[in-house]
Amino acid sequence: MRLEAQRLVKRFGDSFTLSIPQLVVEDGAAFGLVGNNGAGKTTFLRLALDLLPPDEGHVALGGARVDEGDDWKTRVSAHLDDSFLIDFLTPDEFLSFVGSTYDLDADTVEQRLAPYRDFFTDDVLGQRARYIRDLSMGNAKKVGVVAALLPRPDLLILDEPFANLDPRSQIQLKDLLRRQRTEHGTTMVISSHDLLHVTDVCERIAVLDEGCIARDEPTTEETLKTLEAYFSSAAAGNGSARAA
Repeated sequence: MRLEAQRLVKRFGDSFTLSIPQLVVEDGAAFGLVGNNGAGKTTFLRLALDLLPPDEGHVALGGARVDEGDDWKTRVSAHLDDSFLIDFLTPDEFLSFVGSTYDLDADTVEQRLAPYRDFFTDDVLGQRARYIRDLSMGNAKKVGVVAALLPRPDLLILDEPFANLDPRSQIQLKDLLRRQRTEHGTTMVISSHDLLHVTDVCERIAVLDEGCIARDEPTTEETLKTLEAYFSSAAAGNGSARAA
């Protein structure tokens, strides 16, 4: 599913402006978005999901503007933060609910959960499962990510999917994301602070710096070093590295 942003602007008073003249993520691509806190990554993802109205421009998914219809919603899934969870449900109840919103029956949900059971530890699923509000941050993150993977969407949008996960789970998640793409052709937009993991998973990475795209390049063997150098330069200068 193709994602396209055109002349996209979102202003937050005089304090911050996100401005993306053009951005295209082609169908089937794995696109990574990195940047410091406050760079505008989550704002962009919320604009792409029509959770925020733009001040100018638009986002289109699969050729349809997100602000002009709802048909795209059945082809897209996302997990941005805990607000995407229903914390008074158990994980099983929540995953069943998510499945129902995509017209998946109980048997289909159960079948699709099978590849993800090893991703969970402790008593996250099953009769002994606790409410989502009682889970650790890492286990709650797993529930949200698996819920986004469950419908096998044409477009998957994830914000900081590796945060709060232990090393074993981070490795497993990278494998799950690769399989999602190769087996189902899912387009992926992944925002992350973790440069190593995002370069492992994404074939193209853009740097968002102070609301603007400062770099947008294919992933190569040198990408991780290039990104580390970019952010090191920003840290040394105590600000933006766009001129570097």
